[in-house]
Amino acid sequence: MTGLLKTLEAIADAVKKAIDLIPSLEERGQDIAMGADGTPTSEVDKVAENTVLDYILRNEVELNVLSEEIGFVDNGYEETLVLDPIDGTSNAIAGVPMYTISMAVGTSDLKGLHTAYLRNLATGESMWAEKGKGAFKDGKPIKVRPLDFNQISMNVYLGNGADPKAFKLVKRIKSSRSYGCASLEMELVAEGQADGFYMNSERYSRGIRVVDIAASYLILMEAGGCVMDLKGQPFNMPFDLASRSNFLACNDRRLFDFVVNGDLGIEGRMVYGLAVNPNLPDIRDHAERVLKALEGEEVVLDSAAGTVLGTKGTPLDEMKADVMITIGGDGTILRTAMNTKIPILGINGGGVGFLADVEINDIENGIERLRNGDYVIEERFKIDSYIDGKSVEPAVNEAVIHTDSIAKIRQFKIFVDGKLSTEVRADGVIISTPTGSTCYAMSLGAPIVDPGVDAFIIVPIAAYKFTSRPFVVPADAKITVECVLDKGCMLVLDGQTEHHLDGGSRIDITRSSEKIRFIRFNTDFYSRVRTKLVNAI
Repeated sequence: MTGLLKTLEAIADAVKKAIDLIPSLEERGQDIAMGADGTPTSEVDKVAENTVLDYILRNEVELNVLSEEIGFVDNGYEETLVLDPIDGTSNAIAGVPMYTISMAVGTSDLKGLHTAYLRNLATGESMWAEKGKGAFKDGKPIKVRPLDFNQISMNVYLGNGADPKAFKLVKRIKSSRSYGCASLEMELVAEGQADGFYMNSERYSRGIRVVDIAASYLILMEAGGCVMDLKGQPFNMPFDLASRSNFLACNDRRLFDFVVNGDLGIEGRMVYGLAVNPNLPDIRDHAERVLKALEGEEVVLDSAAGTVLGTKGTPLDEMKADVMITIGGDGTILRTAMNTKIPILGINGGGVGFLADVEINDIENGIERLRNGDYVIEERFKIDSYIDGKSVEPAVNEAVIHTDSIAKIRQFKIFVDGKLSTEVRADGVIISTPTGSTCYAMSLGAPIVDPGVDAFIIVPIAAYKFTSRPFVVPADAKITVECVLDKGCMLVLDGQTEHHLDGGSRIDITRSSEKIRFIRFNTDFYSRVRTKLVNAI
Protein backbone atom coordinates (compact mmCIF):
# COMPACT_ATOMS: atom_id res chain seq x y z
CA MET A 1 0.00 0.00 0.00
CA THR A 2 1.07 3.57 -0.65
CA GLY A 3 1.13 6.14 2.10
CA LEU A 4 -2.30 7.54 1.21
CA LEU A 5 -3.88 4.09 1.20
CA LYS A 6 -2.33 3.36 4.58
CA THR A 7 -3.86 6.59 5.86
CA LEU A 8 -7.29 5.57 4.62
CA GLU A 9 -6.83 2.14 6.19
CA ALA A 10 -5.96 3.76 9.52
CA ILE A 11 -9.05 5.96 9.29
CA ALA A 12 -11.19 2.85 8.72
CA ASP A 13 -9.59 1.20 11.76
CA ALA A 14 -10.43 4.22 13.89
CA VAL A 15 -14.05 4.30 12.66
CA LYS A 16 -14.51 0.60 13.34
CA LYS A 17 -13.19 1.03 16.89
CA ALA A 18 -15.42 4.05 17.53
CA ILE A 19 -18.71 2.56 16.37
CA ASP A 20 -18.04 -0.66 18.27
CA LEU A 21 -18.19 1.46 21.45
CA ILE A 22 -21.82 2.37 20.81
CA PRO A 23 -23.61 0.16 23.39
CA SER A 24 -26.62 -1.04 21.38
CA LEU A 25 -28.20 -1.18 17.94
CA GLU A 26 -31.01 1.00 19.27
CA GLU A 27 -28.54 3.77 20.14
CA ARG A 28 -26.83 3.40 16.77
CA GLY A 29 -30.11 4.28 15.09
CA GLN A 30 -31.05 7.30 17.17
CA ASP A 31 -31.55 10.38 14.96
CA ILE A 32 -29.53 13.27 16.38
CA ALA A 33 -29.42 15.87 13.57
CA MET A 34 -30.18 16.67 9.94
CA GLY A 35 -27.33 15.97 7.52
CA ALA A 36 -26.01 18.32 4.84
CA ASP A 37 -27.63 16.07 2.22
CA GLY A 38 -31.08 16.76 3.71
CA THR A 39 -31.55 13.35 5.36
CA PRO A 40 -31.56 12.55 9.11
CA THR A 41 -28.20 11.80 10.73
CA SER A 42 -28.09 8.79 13.01
CA GLU A 43 -25.78 8.36 15.99
CA VAL A 44 -23.66 5.79 14.10
CA ASP A 45 -23.27 8.19 11.11
CA LYS A 46 -22.14 11.07 13.30
CA VAL A 47 -19.75 9.01 15.39
CA ALA A 48 -18.12 7.65 12.23
CA GLU A 49 -17.87 11.08 10.59
CA ASN A 50 -16.48 12.78 13.70
CA THR A 51 -13.87 10.05 13.96
CA VAL A 52 -12.71 10.71 10.38
CA LEU A 53 -12.60 14.49 10.82
CA ASP A 54 -10.74 14.15 14.11
CA TYR A 55 -8.16 11.81 12.54
CA ILE A 56 -7.55 14.20 9.65
CA LEU A 57 -7.15 17.17 11.99
CA ARG A 58 -4.88 15.44 14.51
CA ASN A 59 -2.67 13.85 11.85
CA GLU A 60 -2.58 16.92 9.58
CA VAL A 61 -3.80 14.97 6.56
CA GLU A 62 -3.67 17.39 3.64
CA LEU A 63 -7.18 16.87 2.28
CA ASN A 64 -10.47 18.71 2.15
CA VAL A 65 -13.49 16.59 3.06
CA LEU A 66 -16.86 16.13 1.37
CA SER A 67 -19.08 14.06 3.65
CA GLU A 68 -22.70 13.00 3.68
CA GLU A 69 -23.45 14.52 7.08
CA ILE A 70 -21.36 17.69 7.43
CA GLY A 71 -21.04 18.64 3.76
CA PHE A 72 -17.86 20.22 2.37
CA VAL A 73 -15.01 21.04 4.74
CA ASP A 74 -12.50 23.31 3.03
CA ASN A 75 -9.12 22.77 4.64
CA GLY A 76 -7.37 24.78 1.93
CA TYR A 77 -5.97 21.88 -0.07
CA GLU A 78 -6.23 20.97 -3.73
CA GLU A 79 -7.61 17.46 -3.23
CA THR A 80 -10.72 16.24 -1.47
CA LEU A 81 -11.61 13.11 0.47
CA VAL A 82 -15.07 12.04 -0.70
CA LEU A 83 -16.50 10.29 2.34
CA ASP A 84 -19.55 8.29 3.25
CA PRO A 85 -18.79 7.49 6.91
CA ILE A 86 -21.48 4.78 6.96
CA ASP A 87 -23.01 3.58 3.70
CA GLY A 88 -25.87 1.23 4.52
CA THR A 89 -26.88 2.95 7.75
CA SER A 90 -30.16 1.02 7.94
CA ASN A 91 -28.21 -2.24 7.76
CA ALA A 92 -25.84 -1.09 10.50
CA ILE A 93 -28.77 -0.18 12.74
CA ALA A 94 -30.52 -3.50 12.07
CA GLY A 95 -27.38 -5.57 12.56
CA VAL A 96 -27.27 -6.67 8.91
CA PRO A 97 -23.58 -7.26 8.05
CA MET A 98 -23.47 -5.05 4.96
CA TYR A 99 -22.39 -1.51 5.75
CA THR A 100 -19.19 0.29 4.85
CA ILE A 101 -16.97 3.26 5.24
CA SER A 102 -16.37 4.56 1.73
CA MET A 103 -13.43 6.89 0.96
CA ALA A 104 -11.99 8.19 -2.30
CA VAL A 105 -9.54 10.98 -3.12
CA GLY A 106 -9.47 13.26 -6.15
CA THR A 107 -9.96 16.81 -7.33
CA SER A 108 -13.41 17.70 -8.62
CA ASP A 109 -15.36 14.73 -10.02
CA LEU A 110 -15.44 10.94 -10.32
CA LYS A 111 -13.18 10.92 -13.36
CA GLY A 112 -10.52 12.73 -11.34
CA LEU A 113 -10.35 10.10 -8.58
CA HIS A 114 -7.00 8.39 -8.12
CA THR A 115 -7.26 6.49 -4.80
CA ALA A 116 -10.15 4.59 -3.22
CA TYR A 117 -10.67 2.52 -0.07
CA LEU A 118 -13.78 0.63 1.00
CA ARG A 119 -14.30 -1.51 4.10
CA ASN A 120 -17.22 -3.63 5.15
CA LEU A 121 -17.25 -2.64 8.81
CA ALA A 122 -19.21 -5.75 9.78
CA THR A 123 -16.92 -8.36 8.20
CA GLY A 124 -13.62 -6.46 8.09
CA GLU A 125 -13.16 -7.08 4.32
CA SER A 126 -11.25 -4.27 2.68
CA MET A 127 -11.18 -3.27 -1.00
CA TRP A 128 -8.99 -0.61 -2.58
CA ALA A 129 -7.70 0.75 -5.86
CA GLU A 130 -5.28 3.26 -7.27
CA LYS A 131 -5.76 4.67 -10.75
CA GLY A 132 -3.83 2.63 -13.28
CA LYS A 133 -2.72 0.03 -10.72
CA GLY A 134 -5.71 -2.32 -10.54
CA ALA A 135 -8.16 -3.22 -7.79
CA PHE A 136 -7.66 -5.40 -4.71
CA LYS A 137 -9.61 -7.16 -1.98
CA ASP A 138 -7.68 -7.97 1.18
CA GLY A 139 -4.47 -7.71 -0.84
CA LYS A 140 -5.51 -9.99 -3.73
CA PRO A 141 -6.27 -8.64 -7.24
CA ILE A 142 -9.92 -8.64 -8.28
CA LYS A 143 -11.44 -8.55 -11.77
CA VAL A 144 -14.94 -8.49 -13.19
CA ARG A 145 -16.24 -11.77 -14.54
CA PRO A 146 -17.01 -12.51 -18.21
CA LEU A 147 -20.57 -11.72 -19.27
CA ASP A 148 -22.84 -14.70 -19.92
CA PHE A 149 -26.27 -13.56 -21.10
CA ASN A 150 -27.80 -16.85 -19.97
CA GLN A 151 -26.59 -16.45 -16.38
CA ILE A 152 -27.11 -12.77 -15.62
CA SER A 153 -27.07 -11.92 -11.91
CA MET A 154 -27.50 -8.31 -10.84
CA ASN A 155 -27.81 -6.11 -7.81
CA VAL A 156 -30.80 -3.83 -8.35
CA TYR A 157 -32.04 -0.84 -6.37
CA LEU A 158 -35.58 -1.74 -5.27
CA GLY A 159 -36.17 0.91 -2.62
CA ASN A 160 -39.28 3.06 -2.26
CA GLY A 161 -38.15 5.35 -5.08
CA ALA A 162 -37.36 2.54 -7.56
CA ASP A 163 -38.43 3.05 -11.15
CA PRO A 164 -40.92 0.40 -12.39
CA LYS A 165 -38.28 -0.62 -14.96
CA ALA A 166 -36.23 -2.06 -12.10
CA PHE A 167 -38.99 -4.50 -11.18
CA LYS A 168 -39.37 -5.52 -14.83
CA LEU A 169 -35.62 -6.13 -15.02
CA VAL A 170 -35.53 -8.56 -12.10
CA LYS A 171 -38.11 -10.71 -13.87
CA ARG A 172 -35.87 -11.01 -16.94
CA ILE A 173 -32.62 -12.07 -15.31
CA LYS A 174 -31.59 -15.30 -13.64
CA SER A 175 -31.06 -13.80 -10.18
CA SER A 176 -31.18 -10.44 -8.43
CA ARG A 177 -30.31 -8.97 -5.06
CA SER A 178 -31.01 -5.69 -3.28
CA TYR A 179 -28.67 -5.17 -0.34
CA GLY A 180 -29.32 -1.58 0.70
CA CYS A 181 -25.65 -0.63 0.46
CA ALA A 182 -24.75 0.89 -2.91
CA SER A 183 -20.99 0.90 -2.36
CA LEU A 184 -20.92 -2.86 -1.69
CA GLU A 185 -23.44 -3.67 -4.41
CA MET A 186 -21.18 -1.93 -6.90
CA GLU A 187 -18.01 -3.49 -5.48
CA LEU A 188 -19.48 -6.98 -5.84
CA VAL A 189 -19.49 -6.37 -9.59
CA ALA A 190 -15.78 -5.50 -9.38
CA GLU A 191 -14.89 -8.79 -7.67
CA GLY A 192 -16.96 -10.87 -10.07
CA GLN A 193 -19.86 -11.76 -7.77
CA ALA A 194 -22.44 -10.01 -9.97
CA ASP A 195 -22.71 -8.75 -13.54
CA GLY A 196 -24.09 -5.34 -12.73
CA PHE A 197 -25.63 -2.88 -10.31
CA TYR A 198 -28.68 -1.04 -11.65
CA MET A 199 -29.63 2.19 -9.93
CA ASN A 200 -32.78 3.75 -11.34
CA SER A 201 -34.96 5.89 -9.10
CA GLU A 202 -38.03 7.67 -10.46
CA ARG A 203 -37.70 10.13 -7.57
CA TYR A 204 -34.76 12.49 -7.92
CA SER A 205 -34.42 12.76 -4.14
CA ARG A 206 -33.69 9.02 -3.98
CA GLY A 207 -31.02 9.05 -6.65
CA ILE A 208 -27.40 8.20 -5.88
CA ARG A 209 -24.96 10.76 -4.45
CA VAL A 210 -21.30 10.97 -5.25
CA VAL A 211 -20.35 10.13 -1.65
CA ASP A 212 -22.21 6.80 -1.92
CA ILE A 213 -20.21 5.41 -4.81
CA ALA A 214 -16.94 7.35 -5.21
CA ALA A 215 -14.76 4.56 -3.84
CA SER A 216 -16.57 1.69 -5.55
CA TYR A 217 -16.57 3.63 -8.84
CA LEU A 218 -12.77 3.65 -9.00
CA ILE A 219 -12.52 0.08 -7.69
CA LEU A 220 -14.87 -1.16 -10.41
CA MET A 221 -13.13 0.79 -13.17
CA GLU A 222 -9.78 -0.61 -12.09
CA ALA A 223 -11.25 -4.12 -12.01
CA GLY A 224 -12.12 -3.84 -15.71
CA GLY A 225 -15.75 -2.80 -15.40
CA CYS A 226 -17.59 0.24 -16.67
CA VAL A 227 -20.15 2.72 -15.37
CA MET A 228 -22.67 4.41 -17.66
CA ASP A 229 -25.55 6.78 -17.27
CA LEU A 230 -28.91 5.49 -18.45
CA LYS A 231 -28.38 7.04 -21.88
CA GLY A 232 -25.28 4.94 -22.41
CA GLN A 233 -22.66 7.63 -21.88
CA PRO A 234 -19.65 7.33 -19.52
CA PHE A 235 -20.86 8.18 -16.03
CA ASN A 236 -19.52 11.11 -14.06
CA MET A 237 -20.58 13.20 -11.05
CA PRO A 238 -19.14 16.36 -9.51
CA PHE A 239 -18.00 16.56 -5.90
CA ASP A 240 -21.13 18.04 -4.34
CA LEU A 241 -24.14 16.80 -2.40
CA ALA A 242 -26.75 18.55 -4.53
CA SER A 243 -26.36 16.24 -7.53
CA ARG A 244 -28.14 12.90 -7.65
CA SER A 245 -28.18 10.46 -10.49
CA ASN A 246 -29.08 7.05 -11.89
CA PHE A 247 -26.61 4.71 -13.57
CA LEU A 248 -25.61 1.21 -14.56
CA ALA A 249 -22.37 -0.29 -13.22
CA CYS A 250 -21.45 -3.47 -15.08
CA ASN A 251 -18.79 -5.93 -16.11
CA ASP A 252 -19.36 -5.46 -19.85
CA ARG A 253 -20.85 -2.53 -21.77
CA ARG A 254 -22.92 -5.01 -23.83
CA LEU A 255 -25.09 -5.43 -20.75
CA PHE A 256 -26.43 -1.90 -21.26
CA ASP A 257 -28.74 -2.83 -24.13
CA PHE A 258 -30.13 -5.78 -22.21
CA VAL A 259 -30.81 -3.73 -19.07
CA VAL A 260 -31.94 -0.42 -20.55
CA ASN A 261 -33.42 -1.43 -23.89
CA GLY A 262 -34.73 -4.85 -22.99
CA ASP A 263 -32.74 -6.97 -25.42
CA LEU A 264 -29.31 -8.52 -25.81
CA GLY A 265 -28.09 -5.91 -28.24
CA ILE A 266 -26.33 -7.13 -31.36
CA GLU A 267 -23.73 -9.87 -31.08
CA GLY A 268 -21.65 -12.08 -33.32
CA ARG A 269 -21.30 -11.75 -37.08
CA MET A 270 -23.83 -9.24 -38.35
CA VAL A 271 -25.65 -8.63 -41.58
CA TYR A 272 -25.74 -4.96 -42.56
CA GLY A 273 -28.56 -3.42 -44.57
CA LEU A 274 -28.11 -0.29 -46.69
CA ALA A 275 -31.01 2.02 -47.63
CA VAL A 276 -30.52 5.26 -49.53
CA ASN A 277 -32.28 8.29 -50.93
CA PRO A 278 -31.53 7.82 -54.64
CA ASN A 279 -32.11 11.50 -55.41
CA LEU A 280 -29.17 12.81 -53.36
CA PRO A 281 -26.23 14.33 -55.23
CA ASP A 282 -23.24 11.95 -55.31
CA ILE A 283 -25.31 9.19 -53.72
CA ARG A 284 -23.45 6.48 -55.63
CA ASP A 285 -20.10 7.70 -54.26
CA HIS A 286 -21.49 7.80 -50.70
CA ALA A 287 -22.92 4.29 -51.01
CA GLU A 288 -19.63 2.94 -52.37
CA ARG A 289 -17.75 4.49 -49.44
CA VAL A 290 -20.09 2.65 -47.04
CA LEU A 291 -19.55 -0.63 -48.87
CA LYS A 292 -15.79 -0.16 -48.85
CA ALA A 293 -15.85 0.57 -45.10
CA LEU A 294 -17.87 -2.65 -44.66
CA GLU A 295 -15.49 -4.73 -46.77
CA GLY A 296 -15.56 -8.36 -45.64
CA GLU A 297 -19.02 -8.04 -44.08
CA GLU A 298 -22.33 -9.33 -45.44
CA VAL A 299 -24.38 -6.44 -46.83
CA VAL A 300 -27.90 -6.42 -48.29
CA LEU A 301 -29.22 -3.47 -50.31
CA ASP A 302 -32.68 -2.02 -50.39
CA SER A 303 -34.32 -1.51 -53.77
CA ALA A 304 -33.16 2.11 -54.07
CA ALA A 305 -29.56 1.27 -53.13
CA GLY A 306 -29.61 -1.59 -55.62
CA THR A 307 -30.72 0.75 -58.38
CA VAL A 308 -28.05 3.33 -57.49
CA LEU A 309 -25.30 0.70 -57.50
CA GLY A 310 -26.53 -1.09 -60.60
CA THR A 311 -27.47 -4.36 -58.92
CA LYS A 312 -30.52 -6.09 -57.50
CA GLY A 313 -31.95 -4.82 -54.24
CA THR A 314 -34.58 -6.03 -51.78
CA PRO A 315 -37.75 -4.20 -50.69
CA LEU A 316 -37.30 -2.71 -47.24
CA ASP A 317 -40.07 -4.72 -45.65
CA GLU A 318 -38.42 -7.95 -46.84
CA MET A 319 -34.86 -7.17 -45.75
CA LYS A 320 -33.24 -9.43 -43.18
CA ALA A 321 -30.40 -7.61 -41.43
CA ASP A 322 -29.12 -6.86 -37.94
CA VAL A 323 -28.43 -3.16 -38.58
CA MET A 324 -29.84 -0.78 -41.18
CA ILE A 325 -27.56 1.97 -42.46
CA THR A 326 -29.38 4.82 -44.18
CA ILE A 327 -27.90 7.54 -46.37
CA GLY A 328 -30.19 10.52 -46.73
CA GLY A 329 -32.10 12.88 -44.52
CA ASP A 330 -34.61 12.27 -41.76
CA GLY A 331 -37.16 11.25 -44.38
CA THR A 332 -35.00 8.30 -45.39
CA ILE A 333 -34.74 7.22 -41.77
CA LEU A 334 -38.51 7.54 -41.28
CA ARG A 335 -39.24 5.62 -44.47
CA THR A 336 -36.93 2.86 -43.27
CA ALA A 337 -38.45 2.83 -39.78
CA MET A 338 -41.94 2.51 -41.24
CA ASN A 339 -40.93 -0.67 -43.05
CA THR A 340 -38.61 -2.43 -40.60
CA LYS A 341 -37.92 -2.89 -36.88
CA ILE A 342 -34.16 -3.23 -37.41
CA PRO A 343 -31.89 -0.77 -35.48
CA ILE A 344 -30.95 2.18 -37.70
CA LEU A 345 -27.70 4.12 -38.10
CA GLY A 346 -28.38 7.28 -40.06
CA ILE A 347 -25.78 8.95 -42.27
CA ASN A 348 -26.85 12.52 -42.94
CA GLY A 349 -26.86 13.29 -46.63
CA GLY A 350 -29.77 15.67 -46.40
CA GLY A 351 -30.21 19.03 -44.70
CA VAL A 352 -30.44 19.18 -40.91
CA GLY A 353 -30.56 15.40 -40.46
CA PHE A 354 -31.60 15.64 -36.82
CA LEU A 355 -32.12 11.90 -36.42
CA ALA A 356 -28.84 10.92 -38.12
CA ASP A 357 -25.73 10.24 -36.08
CA VAL A 358 -23.02 10.34 -38.78
CA GLU A 359 -22.16 13.13 -41.21
CA ILE A 360 -21.15 12.39 -44.81
CA ASN A 361 -17.54 13.43 -44.21
CA ASP A 362 -17.29 10.98 -41.30
CA ILE A 363 -18.59 7.80 -42.95
CA GLU A 364 -15.45 5.74 -42.48
CA ASN A 365 -15.10 6.56 -38.78
CA GLY A 366 -18.79 5.90 -38.15
CA ILE A 367 -18.72 2.51 -39.86
CA GLU A 368 -15.54 1.57 -37.97
CA ARG A 369 -17.22 2.34 -34.66
CA LEU A 370 -20.26 0.36 -35.75
CA ARG A 371 -18.15 -2.68 -36.65
CA ASN A 372 -16.29 -2.43 -33.34
CA GLY A 373 -19.52 -2.37 -31.32
CA ASP A 374 -18.69 1.12 -30.02
CA TYR A 375 -22.26 2.34 -29.76
CA VAL A 376 -25.48 2.10 -27.77
CA ILE A 377 -29.00 1.37 -28.95
CA GLU A 378 -31.48 4.12 -28.13
CA GLU A 379 -35.18 3.27 -28.18
CA ARG A 380 -38.01 5.69 -28.96
CA PHE A 381 -41.68 4.84 -28.98
CA LYS A 382 -43.82 4.91 -32.12
CA ILE A 383 -47.50 5.76 -32.42
CA ASP A 384 -50.36 3.66 -33.77
CA SER A 385 -53.22 5.29 -35.66
CA TYR A 386 -56.69 3.91 -36.37
CA ILE A 387 -59.16 5.35 -38.90
CA ASP A 388 -62.69 4.50 -37.74
CA GLY A 389 -61.19 1.50 -35.94
CA LYS A 390 -58.98 0.30 -38.81
CA SER A 391 -55.24 0.35 -38.12
CA VAL A 392 -52.70 1.96 -40.45
CA GLU A 393 -48.90 2.21 -40.44
CA PRO A 394 -47.07 3.08 -37.19
CA ALA A 395 -45.26 6.43 -37.16
CA VAL A 396 -42.15 7.73 -35.43
CA ASN A 397 -42.58 11.51 -35.61
CA GLU A 398 -46.22 12.39 -35.93
CA ALA A 399 -49.69 11.80 -37.26
CA VAL A 400 -50.99 14.87 -39.09
CA ILE A 401 -54.69 15.34 -39.78
CA HIS A 402 -55.34 18.25 -42.13
CA THR A 403 -57.69 19.58 -44.77
CA ASP A 404 -57.62 17.88 -48.15
CA SER A 405 -58.22 21.21 -49.90
CA ILE A 406 -55.85 24.17 -50.04
CA ALA A 407 -56.87 27.17 -47.91
CA LYS A 408 -59.97 25.44 -46.51
CA ILE A 409 -60.46 25.37 -42.76
CA ARG A 410 -61.82 22.35 -40.87
CA GLN A 411 -63.31 21.76 -37.44
CA PHE A 412 -61.94 19.13 -35.06
CA LYS A 413 -62.91 17.76 -31.66
CA ILE A 414 -59.97 16.37 -29.68
CA PHE A 415 -60.52 13.88 -26.87
CA VAL A 416 -57.98 12.58 -24.35
CA ASP A 417 -58.99 9.28 -22.77
CA GLY A 418 -62.56 9.92 -23.85
CA LYS A 419 -62.78 13.40 -22.36
CA LEU A 420 -63.17 16.39 -24.65
CA SER A 421 -60.00 18.46 -24.27
CA THR A 422 -60.65 21.07 -26.94
CA GLU A 423 -62.54 21.86 -30.11
CA VAL A 424 -60.70 23.84 -32.76
CA ARG A 425 -61.21 25.33 -36.17
CA ALA A 426 -57.91 24.99 -37.96
CA ASP A 427 -56.12 23.75 -41.05
CA GLY A 428 -55.36 20.60 -39.10
CA VAL A 429 -53.99 18.91 -35.98
CA ILE A 430 -50.64 17.26 -35.26
CA ILE A 431 -50.22 14.47 -32.74
CA SER A 432 -46.46 14.31 -32.17
CA THR A 433 -44.09 12.08 -30.22
CA PRO A 434 -41.07 13.59 -28.42
CA THR A 435 -39.01 12.44 -31.42
CA GLY A 436 -41.28 14.47 -33.69
CA SER A 437 -41.20 17.51 -31.40
CA THR A 438 -38.10 18.75 -33.25
CA CYS A 439 -39.87 18.49 -36.61
CA TYR A 440 -43.26 19.72 -37.83
CA ALA A 441 -44.56 20.40 -34.31
CA MET A 442 -41.59 22.65 -33.54
CA SER A 443 -42.20 24.72 -36.66
CA LEU A 444 -45.67 25.52 -35.30
CA GLY A 445 -44.31 26.78 -31.98
CA ALA A 446 -44.79 23.63 -29.91
CA PRO A 447 -42.16 22.83 -27.27
CA ILE A 448 -39.09 20.71 -27.93
CA VAL A 449 -39.50 17.64 -25.74
CA ASP A 450 -36.65 15.52 -24.38
CA PRO A 451 -37.02 12.01 -25.89
CA GLY A 452 -36.87 10.56 -22.38
CA VAL A 453 -40.28 12.10 -21.63
CA ASP A 454 -43.25 9.79 -22.18
CA ALA A 455 -45.69 12.24 -23.73
CA PHE A 456 -47.69 13.24 -26.79
CA ILE A 457 -47.84 16.82 -28.05
CA ILE A 458 -51.16 17.89 -29.57
CA VAL A 459 -50.62 20.89 -31.87
CA PRO A 460 -53.30 22.79 -33.86
CA ILE A 461 -52.20 23.92 -37.34
CA ALA A 462 -53.07 27.56 -38.16
CA ALA A 463 -55.93 27.63 -35.65
CA TYR A 464 -58.56 30.31 -36.11
CA LYS A 465 -58.46 31.28 -32.41
CA PHE A 466 -55.23 32.46 -30.81
CA THR A 467 -56.26 30.64 -27.63
CA SER A 468 -55.97 27.25 -29.39
CA ARG A 469 -52.63 26.23 -27.91
CA PRO A 470 -50.59 22.98 -27.89
CA PHE A 471 -51.27 20.35 -25.24
CA VAL A 472 -48.76 17.92 -23.71
CA VAL A 473 -50.46 14.73 -22.53
CA PRO A 474 -49.21 11.39 -21.12
CA ALA A 475 -48.02 8.89 -23.70
CA ASP A 476 -50.28 6.19 -22.27
CA ALA A 477 -53.35 8.30 -23.10
CA LYS A 478 -55.67 7.53 -26.00
CA ILE A 479 -56.11 10.58 -28.23
CA THR A 480 -59.14 10.81 -30.49
CA VAL A 481 -59.62 13.39 -33.23
CA GLU A 482 -63.07 13.75 -34.78
CA CYS A 483 -63.44 15.51 -38.12
CA VAL A 484 -66.66 17.37 -37.32
CA LEU A 485 -67.61 18.75 -40.73
CA ASP A 486 -68.88 16.66 -43.62
CA LYS A 487 -65.78 17.58 -45.59
CA GLY A 488 -62.71 15.55 -46.47
CA CYS A 489 -59.38 15.54 -44.64
CA MET A 490 -56.07 13.67 -44.90
CA LEU A 491 -54.08 11.63 -42.39
CA VAL A 492 -50.34 11.89 -43.11
CA LEU A 493 -47.91 9.71 -41.17
CA ASP A 494 -44.30 10.89 -40.86
CA GLY A 495 -44.66 12.62 -44.23
CA GLN A 496 -44.42 9.17 -45.84
CA THR A 497 -47.94 7.85 -46.29
CA GLU A 498 -51.33 9.49 -46.81
CA HIS A 499 -54.87 8.27 -46.07
CA HIS A 500 -58.02 10.07 -47.21
CA LEU A 501 -60.53 10.81 -44.45
CA ASP A 502 -64.22 11.26 -45.15
CA GLY A 503 -66.13 13.94 -43.29
CA GLY A 504 -67.05 12.75 -39.81
CA SER A 505 -64.11 10.33 -39.61
CA ARG A 506 -62.70 9.39 -36.21
CA ILE A 507 -58.95 8.89 -35.74
CA ASP A 508 -57.67 7.17 -32.61
CA ILE A 509 -53.99 7.50 -31.70
CA THR A 510 -52.14 5.52 -29.04
CA ARG A 511 -48.58 4.65 -28.11
CA SER A 512 -47.45 1.67 -30.15
CA SER A 513 -45.88 -1.45 -28.69
CA GLU A 514 -43.47 -1.18 -31.62
CA LYS A 515 -40.37 0.98 -31.15
CA ILE A 516 -37.73 2.54 -33.33
CA ARG A 517 -34.17 1.74 -32.33
CA PHE A 518 -31.32 4.09 -33.22
CA ILE A 519 -27.64 3.22 -33.25
CA ARG A 520 -26.08 6.08 -31.28
CA PHE A 521 -22.49 7.22 -30.75
CA ASN A 522 -23.61 10.44 -29.07
CA THR A 523 -26.78 10.34 -26.97
CA ASP A 524 -26.56 13.94 -25.75
CA PHE A 525 -29.92 15.25 -26.97
CA TYR A 526 -29.18 18.83 -25.97
CA SER A 527 -25.91 19.11 -27.88
CA ARG A 528 -27.81 17.73 -30.88
CA VAL A 529 -30.41 20.49 -30.46
CA ARG A 530 -27.69 23.14 -30.20
CA THR A 531 -25.68 22.03 -33.22
CA LYS A 532 -28.47 20.97 -35.55
CA LEU A 533 -31.28 23.35 -34.63
CA VAL A 534 -30.13 26.38 -32.66
CA ASN A 535 -27.00 26.95 -34.74
CA ALA A 536 -28.48 25.75 -38.03
CA ILE A 537 -29.37 28.21 -40.77
